[in-house]
Formats: sequence, structure tokens, C-alpha cells
Amino acid sequence: MDVQTLKIRRLLLIPILFTICLPVLVLSLLSKPKMTETPEPSASYRIVVKKSQRKLYLYNQDKKLLKTYKIALGFNPVGTKQKQGDGATPEGKYYITHKNPNSKFHLSLGISYPNSQDAASGLQRKLITPKEYEMITTAIQAQAKPPQNTKLGGDIFLHGHGTDSDWTWGCVALENNDIKELFDLLPIKTPVKIEP
Repeated sequence: MDVQTLKIRRLLLIPILFTICLPVLVLSLLSKPKMTETPEPSASYRIVVKKSQRKLYLYNQDKKLLKTYKIALGFNPVGTKQKQGDGATPEGKYYITHKNPNSKFHLSLGISYPNSQDAASGLQRKLITPKEYEMITTAIQAQAKPPQNTKLGGDIFLHGHGTDSDWTWGCVALENNDIKELFDLLPIKTPVKIEP
């Protein structure tokens, strides 16, 4: 075989290889990258607190359990929060309202207590006025921070400073390294469900 024939064969091979390789290349560029095991801060999460178990469960948007944390509760841990100063941790559906990097309990994530059900109960028991009820429910509908200065109490947080005993005024306490992890990971408006 002479040199001229080899050159012609090589030139004919180029379009054939191009035809075979181009679709493979395009498919590899268009395919989605594989997900990593590390949660992404932009992903959606939800928290479930099970008071009787003294556990906080972190789930991703696919309802997959990512991690479990040990917690401590208010000094009156059984039952839901009824009023300011009762030392009870609320029960119900809430969300994260804000982050406090200057908390006296290391770091803290504000919880949307009181919610609409808490406000309805407070109105029925004459702990709050109709105007306070309206302010709370309006804030909850807007997924904003509800008023914190009613007789229902407020300033309920997920925060640090330890889990050795139930010691808070109604908050959910974690170890400092655990609240740091959640503080860095969770966006505002992350759902928080607190169960008995």
C-alpha cells in the first residue's frame, strides 16, 4: 500500500469517527452531573423535632433523613407552650424566621412561634387581643416573624449551649457544633415541625 492510499483512508476515517464520537460527546455534555452526598446550602430541607425522644431530625427535599441530633427542651418539657414564662416548648408547624449570629447561646435560629393555631388558642383563652391575633396570623400568612411580645410568649429558638438536661425557657437546645452545622446549612423559611 502506498503513502497516497494511506492518506486517503485516513481522510475517509475522520468523518466516520466524527459521526460516531459527536453524539457521545454531546450526550455527555448534556447529561446532569451526579449529585454529591454533601447537602447543598441551596437545597430545601425540613426539620422534625420529636420532644419525647429528645431528637431533631434533618430531612432533605426528598424526605430522606440526613442526620439526627440530640436536643434539650424547656424546663417544662411535657405539653405545648401555653403562655409566656411557662417553660414549655411549643408543638406544631413552624418555620425559621431569622438567624442570630450574636446569640448568647452560641448561634440561634428563630422559630415562627406563635403560629396561627397558637394565636387562635390564645384568643379563645383571652390571652391576646383580636388585634394581636390579626398581627400574628398576618405575619404567618406572609411567612414573616410573628409578634414576640404577647402573653403567648415568643423568642423561641433552635440554639446552642448543650443538651445535658431540659433547661431552656421553651427553646430547643443543641450542642454548639450541631447548631453551627444547622445555622450554616438551613435557609430562612425552612419548615420546622415540633411533635410531642
